[in-house]
Amino acid sequence: MLGFGGPAGQIALMHRILVDEKKWIDEARFMHALNFCMLLPGPEAQKLATYAGWLLHGTRGGLAAGILFVLPGALVMLAISLLYVLGQGIPVVDGALFGIKAAVLVIVVEALIRIGRRALKTRLLYALAALAFVGIFFLDLPFPLIVVIAALVGYSTTQGTAAASAPAPGQWRRAALTATIGLLLWWAPVALAALTLGTRHVMVDIGLFFSKLATVSFGGAYALLAYMAQQAVENYGWMSAPEMVDGLGFAETLPGPLIKVTQFVGFLGAWRNPEPFSPVTAAVLGSALTTWVTFVPPMLLIFAGAPFVEQLRANQRLSGALAAITAAVVGVVLNLTVWFVLHVLFASVVEQRAGPLRWFAFDPATIDVKVGILAVIAAILAFRFHRGLVEVVLVMAALGIAVRLLS
Repeated sequence: MLGFGGPAGQIALMHRILVDEKKWIDEARFMHALNFCMLLPGPEAQKLATYAGWLLHGTRGGLAAGILFVLPGALVMLAISLLYVLGQGIPVVDGALFGIKAAVLVIVVEALIRIGRRALKTRLLYALAALAFVGIFFLDLPFPLIVVIAALVGYSTTQGTAAASAPAPGQWRRAALTATIGLLLWWAPVALAALTLGTRHVMVDIGLFFSKLATVSFGGAYALLAYMAQQAVENYGWMSAPEMVDGLGFAETLPGPLIKVTQFVGFLGAWRNPEPFSPVTAAVLGSALTTWVTFVPPMLLIFAGAPFVEQLRANQRLSGALAAITAAVVGVVLNLTVWFVLHVLFASVVEQRAGPLRWFAFDPATIDVKVGILAVIAAILAFRFHRGLVEVVLVMAALGIAVRLLS
């Protein structure tokens, strides 16, 4: 419930409580766990919470920590999602969302700068970031393919050993049992939806789509947002581009992992395609299914992979692959930034193609001057006065309400 500020703020909070205050884990062990979590797909803060619980009390501790790290924020996100769909047309609600859109633009730009500074250390990594942007923005390459290519480049160009120390007796058998149980739990609700509702139902689409995202979510939520937004808006038709921006604003403002923005997408997708349920029932089920397939896979990886931490850390080429993936993520986040800016500032944005090339044409006459002014104010608060994330979002929501009421 205190985990505001995205993964960086949540990891810092865990460090203060686990290492400094409670002294449950020493500094070296905490950093060891964090490095391992960075190697795996999924939200870093949730994986770290699960790993810390596993370290202290085994499987029971990992389940308690991982589930309770996610559940409060998920419940709050569900309540906000219900308010969102039931409160549209109310001036105060519409005004707050109007202001939050401007804040989201600044949040994404800030994330791009922060990730870029941390990830781009060499010319090769800069080149990978640039190629990733060109690949996803102009060539419309799928995000998973970009991740795989970047990983192969990083692995093959890194000097050092790819060897790992020998596993403990029975370690592979325990990992296989854990993986089997985890996979059954992961896919059980998706299979149930397919059997009872049919393979073409929106619940099955939600389960399959967000399961795929969970397995390629290297680099945190921002890396996935552009791919997820384009698929949810253009392919599935679950929501509009401005609604995607609203969802990111909610996820940034509320406690819990930032990746819970997926929950908002699943909620709206089921709300718009509710049969045979009522819209509210379908939306709640879609929200729950999205949360399940988003967070169960990372917990599965922690339980199955935690005993292999030393072997993974000894593999220098694997570290090189991770660095390359992170560099590619910078290019993907740049794509997200451009996509959000166009869809928030301009009312008319049309995807156009010529052969393998794809780009977004916009009409300058349709620019929303009010959103532009609010975005400038948000940028001044964030970059000039260094105000906190939640504070910027709340201030922009209040200004958005004022603009709507005055106009």
